[in-house]
Amino acid sequence: MENLELLWGGLQTALTPENLMWAAIGVLLGTFVGVLPGIGPAMAVALLLPATYGLEPTAAFIMFAGIYYGGMYGGSTTSILLNTPGESASVMTALEGNKMAKRGRAAQALATAAIGSFVAGTIGTLLVVFFAPAMAKVAVKIGAPSYFAIMLLAIVLVTAVLGASKLRGFIALFMGLTIGLVGLDLSTGQPRLNLDQPLLADRLDIVVVAVGIFALGEALWVAAHLRRKPLEVIPTGRPWMGKDDWRRSWKPWLRGTALGFPFGAVPAGGAETPTFLSYVLERRLAKDGHEFGNGAIEGVAGPEAANNASAAGTFVPLLALGLPVTATASIMLAALTGYGIQPGPQLMETHSDLVWTLLASLLIGNTLLLVLNLPLAPVWARLLRTPRPYLYAGILFFASLGAYTVKQQPFDLILLLLFGLMGLAMRRFGLPVLPLILGVILGPLMETKMREAMAISDGKASALFSEPLAVVVYVMIGLALVGSFVSARKASRSSEETA
Repeated sequence: MENLELLWGGLQTALTPENLMWAAIGVLLGTFVGVLPGIGPAMAVALLLPATYGLEPTAAFIMFAGIYYGGMYGGSTTSILLNTPGESASVMTALEGNKMAKRGRAAQALATAAIGSFVAGTIGTLLVVFFAPAMAKVAVKIGAPSYFAIMLLAIVLVTAVLGASKLRGFIALFMGLTIGLVGLDLSTGQPRLNLDQPLLADRLDIVVVAVGIFALGEALWVAAHLRRKPLEVIPTGRPWMGKDDWRRSWKPWLRGTALGFPFGAVPAGGAETPTFLSYVLERRLAKDGHEFGNGAIEGVAGPEAANNASAAGTFVPLLALGLPVTATASIMLAALTGYGIQPGPQLMETHSDLVWTLLASLLIGNTLLLVLNLPLAPVWARLLRTPRPYLYAGILFFASLGAYTVKQQPFDLILLLLFGLMGLAMRRFGLPVLPLILGVILGPLMETKMREAMAISDGKASALFSEPLAVVVYVMIGLALVGSFVSARKASRSSEETA
């Protein structure tokens, strides 16, 4: 009850007309900047952070919360409309959301993303309010072996279990893991696969890879088929979600929230793994699995809820331990320290008023995001009525702008073109994109966690099985592989009998 009283006090502070104005400005600015392809929420927050300077701490945090959630929603908008994820956590939204847009269901995809974000963000923020100190104590006990096992589970499920062609899936995964090796070895400092190019000393940014594979690859594919197959304007369809859309969305919203929040609350978790697992779960639970890959609304609702629940969960290690889990959390940590606030175990006592105002502002910003953007979903969808030659020209411009702003290096534009050509080749030969992106994102993380586990045990492989959670996950991997093999054999026998 004490937490509820403190949260109510924060809401009373944040609900004044002036503070509501700052929250609305933050939501609008965050959305408009986050909508630019390749920008993403972290960069949107970083670009707009100076806009909060000069304000009182309370007003600054309220505006900051609006920018944060506005940038999160803006990234899903570009994923759905333009097939251009602004960050790695939006990749899953792009897979089904863009297919929905091409089928004339862009407004429904945007609406389920907005409502799912609201549901997950609200539940996640309330969980932070009630369980931040307790969950922080649990989170620090999860070790590197369990992280490694969970990421291995995600790779096995996506590549070996759900893929239509396991050979093509493993080829794409190998390509992604290879891309993830580029740069300096974090342990030894030795360069790997950098072709004696100093600009490749750092690891390749996932934004450049994802924008190149998705946006540029799609644009090149469209251009290659423009003369053979005349392209028509994509229909926008009806503007609102129907009863069937609501029926198919509310369970994925809740399941995505349940998956996303624990990963956000765990230090070094992030939103990539829960969004992948949410997509896998929804695909396994779908009555008509053939719709996945062609625009299934569950494939947007679940991962988008997992993404926003994970984003809310990042406040647990940020506020309770002072550990930024994601790039966005790092920028938020910089904003907090800029006002003389040092996150950590004593934060709730030393700056109680500002902390509860910040948490209340997250609830307000999340609500304003829904109120302002849900009516705008049909408006955003009308962007697809632009003739595709002009639309893809704009995509190329903003994709190049987003890739350049990552490090402000012209070399990144060359990388963008190379990954765009790779995306075109993958479409030409039918290679799935998801295992490649999964390898790029999780490969370096898996390497880091495996080395941490091995270092603790002086190089013994048994360290990977030293935690109960890791053993449970390995059992799940074995069951998934056996189930995949049995189902493949049954499908093969049924096809032989039919023949």
